[in-house]
Amino acid sequence: MFDRVANRLAFVGILAVDKWLGNADGRQAVFFREPGEYNFQVAFVDQGYCFNAGQWNFPDLPLHGVYYRNFVYEHICGWQSFAPWLSRIESFPVRTMRDIAGEIPPAWCEGSWRELESLVEEIMTRRTRVRELLTAFRYSSRSPFPNWGHEKQQMAQTSHLSQFSST
Repeated sequence: MFDRVANRLAFVGILAVDKWLGNADGRQAVFFREPGEYNFQVAFVDQGYCFNAGQWNFPDLPLHGVYYRNFVYEHICGWQSFAPWLSRIESFPVRTMRDIAGEIPPAWCEGSWRELESLVEEIMTRRTRVRELLTAFRYSSRSPFPNWGHEKQQMAQTSHLSQFSST
């Protein structure tokens, strides 16, 4: 049935976001379809364990923030599969992050503005670590990306065959 999920590539994007924001929980998803529609959609729920829940730290274990079934990652063939999400994370504007943090109700922080500022700084620093965190998941015991590298091989074979067809 996963082939009937119209936005299944969103699993790649949310994986990158979960690694960036240190989601210490398993990724939760809800599958639904509109009345009369054949295909399903996926929506991601429960971001409560980002920043390690109320701890506001980042334990960064390889299996944190990942969906419990590997088949959602089978189409990942390499870094190009993470486009455009990875480049958006890596270039996320500091000003935008500060604006988002500025919208947080004071009661949520209980006056801990310095801690919130430190959290924002850490989130922005982590933009450069997302590839490293994804690599740790890639090489974890789950082996979540069985097709990693296959796109290059397929492109090389296609290129090789096109050379023969032009002679």
